[in-house]
Amino acid sequence: MTAIQISSAFDSGNIEVLSINGTEARLAIRRDHQSSFFQWFHFRVTGGRGRELVLRITGLNESAYPMGWPHYRARVSEDRDHWGQAETTWDKEREGGTLTIRHTPASDIAWFAYFAPYSIERHHDLVARAARAGGVACRCLGASLDGQPIDCLEMGAGPVRVWLYARQHPGEAMAEWWMEGALELLTDPASSVGRELRRRCRLHIVPNCNPDGSARGHLRTNAAGINLNREWDNPSAEKSPEVLAIRDAMDRTGVDFAMDVHGDEAIPGVFMAGFEGIPSLKPEQIEGYRRYRAILDRRTPDFQTAMGYPVPPAGKANLAMSTNQLAERFGCVSMTLEMPFKDHDAAPDPRQGWSPERSRQLGRDCLGALLEWLDERTG
Repeated sequence: MTAIQISSAFDSGNIEVLSINGTEARLAIRRDHQSSFFQWFHFRVTGGRGRELVLRITGLNESAYPMGWPHYRARVSEDRDHWGQAETTWDKEREGGTLTIRHTPASDIAWFAYFAPYSIERHHDLVARAARAGGVACRCLGASLDGQPIDCLEMGAGPVRVWLYARQHPGEAMAEWWMEGALELLTDPASSVGRELRRRCRLHIVPNCNPDGSARGHLRTNAAGINLNREWDNPSAEKSPEVLAIRDAMDRTGVDFAMDVHGDEAIPGVFMAGFEGIPSLKPEQIEGYRRYRAILDRRTPDFQTAMGYPVPPAGKANLAMSTNQLAERFGCVSMTLEMPFKDHDAAPDPRQGWSPERSRQLGRDCLGALLEWLDERTG
C-alpha cells in the first residue's frame, strides 16, 4: 500500500512527522519559536483519496491548553475554502495525550488545521480591498521583528475614537475572520450600520497584530517567542515592536471604545472579559462595558454570559494585558471578545462547529451592537 505524504511547509503550517505507515501517521506539534507554547497545527496530506486516514497527534498533555482537547474536533478541507469537522477523539493516556483524527478524503489532497486558517496572503487581500473603499486610509503603524507591516485601516469622521484589533495570539485565526466580517460591513456603501458608524466615529482597525507568529504557525507568540498580550504596560522595540507601534498610535489618537478579538481553546461559547480590576475603575466605565455586553447578548444568540473568565479582585487587574491597560490608560470602555475553537454548545453545528462564517457574522453583529450602544450613550 502506497504511503501518504504529509507537509506543513507553507504559510501558518505546523506539524512534525514522527512516522507514517500506509494511511496512518504519528505526529507532533512544533513549539512556538523560543517558547514553550504549542497547540496550533496546520498540515496537508496527499495520496489518501478514498482511503481512511488515521492521524495521531501525540504529546498533547504538555500543550498550552490540554483542557482544550476533550470534545474538540479538528477542521478539515479539501478545497481550502469550506472547512468542516473531522471525526476526532481524545485519549489522555495514550502517548502523553493523543488526538486521533479520522477522515476519508474524496480527492488526493486534504488539509487539516486546529481552526480554519487565515493566511497572510488573505490578510493582504483584505487590507487592499478595504483600502480601495471610499474614505478609507491604510496606515502602516510599524514593522514586526520579521519586517512585516502592522496594517491599520482608518475611516470615519466622528468624534468617538474606536479601536478594533485582533490576532495578538496568531493561532486564534477566528479573530481575523471576525475582522473580515466587520470590514465588509464598514466598507459597504449600502450598509446603514456601517454608514452611521463612520459618521459618528473615527475607527482604527488592526486586523492582525502578530503577522510573524501567523506566518510561522505559532499559537500564541511573535518571532521572539513573546506573548504580545502581556506586553502592554512596557512594550519594547526589541521584543514587542508590534505592541509598541499600536500603543503609540493609540496615544496619539486617544481611545473611547476598544475591542481586542481572540479565540479560547477550552470554553465552548462566545464570551467577553472586561477590566473590572483596574486601579482607577470609574462607575461610568464599568456601566458602559456591561451595557455593551447586554446589548450584544440581546442582539445575537451566538453570544452568551453564563461562561467566561473569573473577574479579578478590585485593583488586581493585570495591566500588561491590553484590555486592562487601555481602560486604565484612557479611562475608556475596553473589552476582550473570545470565540471558541470547539463548537458553540448553545447553538452547535455538527458540520463545521464554530466557523469562519459565524466569526464573520459575529463581526457584523458586534458593530450593530456598537451603534446601539452609541445611541444609548448619547440619548
